[in-house]
Amino acid sequence: MIKNMDEILERMGIKVLNEMQRASLQAFGEGGDLVLLSPTGSGKTLAYLLPLVSFLKSGVKGVQAVVLVPSRELALQIEQVFRQMGTPFKVMSCYGGRPAMDEHRTMNSLLPSVIIGTPGRMNDHLQKANFDASTVRMLVIDEFDKCLEFGFQEEMASVLGQLPCVERRLLLSATDAEEIPRFAGMNRMHKLDFLHAGIGSRLHIYKVESPVKDKLETLYKLLCCLGDESTLVFCNHRESAERIGTYLRGMKVYAEVYHGGMEQEERERALYKFRNGSCPVLVSTDLAARGLDIPEIRNVVHYHLPVSADGFVHRNGRTARWEAEGNAYVILYSEEQLPGYLDGEMEMFEFPQRLPEPALPRFVTLYIGKGKKDKVNKVDIVGFLSKKANLGRDDIGKVDVKERHAYAAIARNKCKQTLNLIQNEKIKGVKALIELAK
Repeated sequence: MIKNMDEILERMGIKVLNEMQRASLQAFGEGGDLVLLSPTGSGKTLAYLLPLVSFLKSGVKGVQAVVLVPSRELALQIEQVFRQMGTPFKVMSCYGGRPAMDEHRTMNSLLPSVIIGTPGRMNDHLQKANFDASTVRMLVIDEFDKCLEFGFQEEMASVLGQLPCVERRLLLSATDAEEIPRFAGMNRMHKLDFLHAGIGSRLHIYKVESPVKDKLETLYKLLCCLGDESTLVFCNHRESAERIGTYLRGMKVYAEVYHGGMEQEERERALYKFRNGSCPVLVSTDLAARGLDIPEIRNVVHYHLPVSADGFVHRNGRTARWEAEGNAYVILYSEEQLPGYLDGEMEMFEFPQRLPEPALPRFVTLYIGKGKKDKVNKVDIVGFLSKKANLGRDDIGKVDVKERHAYAAIARNKCKQTLNLIQNEKIKGVKALIELAK
């Protein structure tokens, strides 16, 4: 058991671990390797980070644990959760889209005990011997069903083959894989299956009929009915996401687009506006079906049906997280061929006689052209907005500071006042570009 478990949970704002998390800790404590299956949103990240922390040894040099994940977004989220736990162990994430040399420099200066990375980037560091693989004693594979898919198999086998001293393995997923490849090296394996534990009663699924094959107008009407509730709209192609986003914005719906064809900074900005309440609708491909931990998502909309039952599960797992309730809406054209996983009865969604106008989000997002490299932090930004723009505590929402820039959510009704008052003002004595985030 972890000595400072109560302190960790208090920092995380968690009073009691759920049944799945308790079972994971107990099974890990009994030795051997562990496979944990549990619905998206049930708290799997903490279910393996707590055992991982219990396994780490103080005073030991080198990387003790590696966490493999299928996407950059998931790597960053896990890193954030680990830091929030407030342990003495250092952590960093590694992923494509930025220079591996910069990550190597960070490794040398930070000396992390835990590295979270995508298979391709982890291979790169291992092949270049950028850290000592012989010190790694624990391996976690999050979303292992995705990591072990055909496209990742070769990379995964290469990574695992370069970690010769792993003693404990922990595999996690929201869907079961048909088999676990031999190269995963599972030994004395325990399997905990919580896939059918409880989410059904918290998730309400509705059928939304579209009178025509093109569902844009039906989607618009549905979003008007959902108001400013946080809503994730899924479609199957990048081009569709762009087309839907353009249409919705033309209809005065506050919507952002999110898919793998966008630049990293564009995706970050879209996600941030979605998280902070300045944009209630995010239109995405299945890139957002995994690895996004946004607890407040109220609704999932299936504009296109996913190709598999697993896809349906992962999409719906974006809502009804932890103990919260959520809704899934399936937009269907009358002649659309339904897949087998939708053979159950769905409640019909009825549109009101009078359609509401698109909702105005409570917040807007400011872009601030200074960040960590300029020694600017969250406290600095909140203090600046409070003093220079006369904003109260309730007028300032989420603040996120990146390396060279920052985002801050402020009340929509104070936007004009803020931009007027902060003209030519300095943050920590330095002039910064401050404008509405595009």
